[in-house]
Amino acid sequence: MKQQLQLSGTGVALVTPFRNKAIDFSALSRLIEHTIQGGVDFIVSLGTTGEAITQSPEECREVLSFTVREVKGRVPVVAGLFGSNYTEKLVNALKVYDFEGIAAIMSSSPAYSKPSQEGIYQHYMAVAEASPVPVIIYNVPGRTCSNIEAETTLRLAHSSDRFLAVKEASGDLAQAISILKDKPAHFQVWSGEDPLTLPMIACGATGVISVIANAFPQPFSSMVRHARAGELQVARKWNDLLHDIHPYLYVDGNPSGIKGALEMIGICSKETRIPLVPLTDQTYQELHRVIEKAGLLP
Repeated sequence: MKQQLQLSGTGVALVTPFRNKAIDFSALSRLIEHTIQGGVDFIVSLGTTGEAITQSPEECREVLSFTVREVKGRVPVVAGLFGSNYTEKLVNALKVYDFEGIAAIMSSSPAYSKPSQEGIYQHYMAVAEASPVPVIIYNVPGRTCSNIEAETTLRLAHSSDRFLAVKEASGDLAQAISILKDKPAHFQVWSGEDPLTLPMIACGATGVISVIANAFPQPFSSMVRHARAGELQVARKWNDLLHDIHPYLYVDGNPSGIKGALEMIGICSKETRIPLVPLTDQTYQELHRVIEKAGLLP
């Protein structure tokens, strides 16, 4: 229960900075300090925003180990790289992985194969049985092409207390409310869509795993804290400050957008790895304009 209470509030899905195609560990260190000092409550390493899919297994292990060392126990660290279309392979990897310093894993639903809801259920139950740490269900149908329906999420949550939470990135507020209405007490619902975080918290969600908090952790985590405290008028002010920035973070894809914002504030390069590409000049200029208008440039 202590771990569950710690893993609430603002989580940040860290980018993995690159320079000249190599991982920029100096920039990653700056980013970790920037987000922790900005008030985030936990860190997710190697999620979608962390470009785990463009890194080798050795690079992923190095990034995760570096992140744990740099965080120094100040906030919990979640490993976000444990998603797979091959259940048996994932289960075997979980059984031998070194989880020292890792509070939980985040695992996306199998992609491409478009499994049935029963297949999704069996996949996650196998993951929960194999994982030595709590499991965060990651529902991101925009990438997997397979929605985890509310009934399946609830079935998993009621089947095992190994499931800590769901990162609900379907963009479907009604689906999130259905989960919130009937979930067991131990199970949390987190927003996976930054612009929907405020309404989701107002409906009972306990946190978020955020993209924008890489660049602007202080205003975004302030919004989350005030919203969770029921201080919605204050929360709306922080939400309004960031509102016009969100769309430009996704025009050319994630994490291209947030890396552009991070370059503007001096944290890291906007470099990505192919097949991902950096922001176009036009999008970069538009993003710069809305960030400057919000008064958030250094």
